[in-house]
Amino acid sequence: MLSLNFLHNKISPLKVLCLGAHSDDIEIGCGGTILRLLSASTNVEVVWVVFGVSNNAEREKEARNSAALFLANARTSEVIVGDFRDGFLPFDGARAKDFIERFKAVEPDLILTHSRKDAHQDHRLIAELTWNTFRNHFILEYEIPKYDGDLGQPNVFVPLEREICERKIQCLMDAFATQRSKQWFERETFLALMRLRGMECIAPSGYAEAFYSRKLVL
Repeated sequence: MLSLNFLHNKISPLKVLCLGAHSDDIEIGCGGTILRLLSASTNVEVVWVVFGVSNNAEREKEARNSAALFLANARTSEVIVGDFRDGFLPFDGARAKDFIERFKAVEPDLILTHSRKDAHQDHRLIAELTWNTFRNHFILEYEIPKYDGDLGQPNVFVPLEREICERKIQCLMDAFATQRSKQWFERETFLALMRLRGMECIAPSGYAEAFYSRKLVL
């Protein structure tokens, strides 16, 4: 199994662009990876973009509070929250394209975004916009468990210590009070997926997050 180290011999800051359709997507899909990167280096800059909270002040507050928890150790961080309506993002595609275009200036080393095969229409659009906006970048597509049952066979794995997994889950539980009543939004759901992916990549701790890499140049 080939292993890559983003931070090896890197003097300039590692620039990471995180893209999520909704206020808890980034945290669920790649929160552990973000925590691992930030625990390994203080030279990481993160731009954290949430497309929509449906003009919901409570959800926007949750998004910003959660980002603060996950990005506490970043060298720099910027959190941007859009106003796109949940479930209707594909019908506002032109404005969404204009919105994502502004982040070209970030010049990220790594982009974390939704999977193009995600069953949620908002998620799929973000994946499509990511690829047609960032043509020469390293993009990893994260996964989100859901009722639709769209989990696939990822090909990139980030092993995580159990402590980081627990921290990710606790941040989710602490930040998103509005979601805790949902049947799937449980500690067991998030831990189980990380345990499954950890088994698949033989992670020393037994836990990992997984991603899809559509194109990678070595």
